Amino acid sequence: MSDARRFIGEILMDMGCVTKENIEAALEKQMNGEKAKIGEIFMADGLCTANDITSALAEQFNMEMVDLAGLEIPKSVIDMVPHELCRENHIMPIDMFDGVLTVAIADPLDLQSLDNIRFVINNQVEPVLATREAIDAAIEKYYGTGDQLKSQIADLSQTELSKMGIDVIDTEKIREEAERLGADSDDAPVIKLVTLIITQAVQSRASDIHIEPMVDRLRVRYRIDGNCYEMDCPPKRLQGSIIARVKIMATLDMAEKRRPQDGKIQLKLLGRNLDLRVSTLPASHGESVVMRILDKASISFGLDQLGFHHDDIKIFRNLIKKPNGVILITGPTGSGKTTTLYSALNELNKPDRKIITVENPVEYTLSGVNQCQVNVAAGMTFQRALRAMLRQAPNIILVGEIRDGETAHIAIEAALTGHLVFATLHTNDAPSAVTRLIDMGIAPFLVASSVQAVQAQRLIRTLCPDCKAPEPPDPGKLKAVGLREEQFAGKTLYRAAGCTTCRNTGFKGRKGIYEIMIMNNRLREMAFQKATTDGLREQARRDGMNTLLDDGLRKVLDGWTTLDEVLGEAKQYS
Repeated sequence: MSDARRFIGEILMDMGCVTKENIEAALEKQMNGEKAKIGEIFMADGLCTANDITSALAEQFNMEMVDLAGLEIPKSVIDMVPHELCRENHIMPIDMFDGVLTVAIADPLDLQSLDNIRFVINNQVEPVLATREAIDAAIEKYYGTGDQLKSQIADLSQTELSKMGIDVIDTEKIREEAERLGADSDDAPVIKLVTLIITQAVQSRASDIHIEPMVDRLRVRYRIDGNCYEMDCPPKRLQGSIIARVKIMATLDMAEKRRPQDGKIQLKLLGRNLDLRVSTLPASHGESVVMRILDKASISFGLDQLGFHHDDIKIFRNLIKKPNGVILITGPTGSGKTTTLYSALNELNKPDRKIITVENPVEYTLSGVNQCQVNVAAGMTFQRALRAMLRQAPNIILVGEIRDGETAHIAIEAALTGHLVFATLHTNDAPSAVTRLIDMGIAPFLVASSVQAVQAQRLIRTLCPDCKAPEPPDPGKLKAVGLREEQFAGKTLYRAAGCTTCRNTGFKGRKGIYEIMIMNNRLREMAFQKATTDGLREQARRDGMNTLLDDGLRKVLDGWTTLDEVLGEAKQYS
């Protein structure tokens, strides 16, 4: 018995819908350039109905055919698949059993749609057949038409937004914003919701907004002072509309949902100019979106506002006034390196100095500074940008990040030819930066002769001034971290109490703790001899360097923060 699949014309002929002559005529039309499928030609000629064609396809591909009009689909199944995915691919989820989602499709060869839905829900999918008309009718019935969806969103803006504790802003302003973005003013309620999510984040001092599709809800979280806090979340049914609005604002490709994308939103909110760096990532239940809030006001901080101890601020100011050499700022992502560097450039930015930066991406625009954006796709790499910058005769160069030996080598060459170079490097502490450069392939004598200083830093939460409460020092605990009794005798320490101002966390805002290693003759000789990180650290401490832990303990004794907060960030790097 042959396993060959029967032609659909043969099946329709057996069903009594068409004759052999009808089949030959349809094939002749296709040979003459008509691009329609043979079943579509039969329907156009009035020989078959859509139901006949679907029935024949079901027999041809040995698939089940379902009558969607006679089914009652559970809401839990409907909520598993975003309505945009159903509309775009003409598919309809109908049942979920034992980890397998059954979906109705009109074309058994539409493997792309099945792949799309598998990717989004991260489950096995079993297709069954239904007519295109029945699928579209079911989508309208269970997901609502476009007008019904807009009505649902409008209802949300008036009722559910107030339940979320968000103040409703002027609708006319929202409509103006819609027109500015090139959107239909009928979409204003969606814009209102997204704008309010961003507004509330700015009011809460959040650095990031996370919009994360879950299996049964859309989670919105704000990162405040380094920690994530879950907010009251919009309904799951608005997931697609909210993510689509963010992508429109960031000028991302709306049709691309299977690859990560990056974009940028510029807006004025609460009287402040904001840049939002947008990142989308395909996940199990939809696209995850993160918006990094880049507040231009934050880079107007002077060095005095960053949390430097009065001894360290003098050291750092002297370093950035040197005529040449490399000054490295190290620390993990989110440790405030960019803010420190921009604050330094703001202090150095004078009419008689030419400053050029190469960054990926350019996070803030600095007036009077030439800022170069890395674009790998266009061939503008860190290395190529740096080489071009040296022909621009700058006084000061900022390298956004040293990632490889070639970038490090060019930066050091620039320092040795009379330029002051600022750069960031991902190391845990200051002494590690020297050995890291040597590991990248930089000759030890070049490292020893070019690096002026390395500053490691972390951000720690500072106590809320409205609720911090005094507590007596615990001598045993303080001695265990290296403090002597005379250092904390008579000092008042504070604990995090919590109030409405700080969301009951006890903390409000963050400041830096710093570790500055100045390269002197002894350290340069050790670098030349390829000394270990531990050896460099011990020598630097003998020469007066305060470690991250030392600086954090000073801030505990000054009443800025708690001992536990400092130990959480700096204990392992002491």
